[in-house]
Amino acid sequence: MHHAKTTYLSQMEKSMETQRLIPAWEYVADTVMGGMSTGGLRTEAYQGRSANVLRGDVSLDNNGGFVQIAADLNADGSIYDASDWDGFEVIICGNDTAYDFRLRTDALQRPWQSFRTDFIAPSTWQTVQLPFDQMIPHKTDAAFDPARLRRIGILAIGRTMRAEIAVAAVHLYRS
Repeated sequence: MHHAKTTYLSQMEKSMETQRLIPAWEYVADTVMGGMSTGGLRTEAYQGRSANVLRGDVSLDNNGGFVQIAADLNADGSIYDASDWDGFEVIICGNDTAYDFRLRTDALQRPWQSFRTDFIAPSTWQTVQLPFDQMIPHKTDAAFDPARLRRIGILAIGRTMRAEIAVAAVHLYRS
């Protein structure tokens, strides 16, 4: 698994500009392709903050292996231009496990294609930066273009694991 240069920020280090996004998260699991993973998404208080919480059990049985929350950046699925920004910033808390952060653009046609990086969901609330220049293309020759974004996702994938990650906020950021 590729580990990007993930930056964890304290409140005092936040001297950049951000724009809050309010994703309409939806839960998706490998059952859409015959897998056996289980889980769900709930909005709840998690360690004192309101958050969208993904919980699940990832199973590799029957060629499965993921649970995720995903959202279109525009409600109608149209392109979202994030070219004025440096990347995404997420306020997260979890179970000290690695998760994937994935982006999809209109250049990607197959569901397994993405631009991705990974991060650790710390056991205390942290702000994590996921810079665009750290996104790695997966199963595509397309170049990443932040002016053509459509969808974001956070996944527990590729190994048997218990997923628990809470997302309190998603922002675009620039230094």
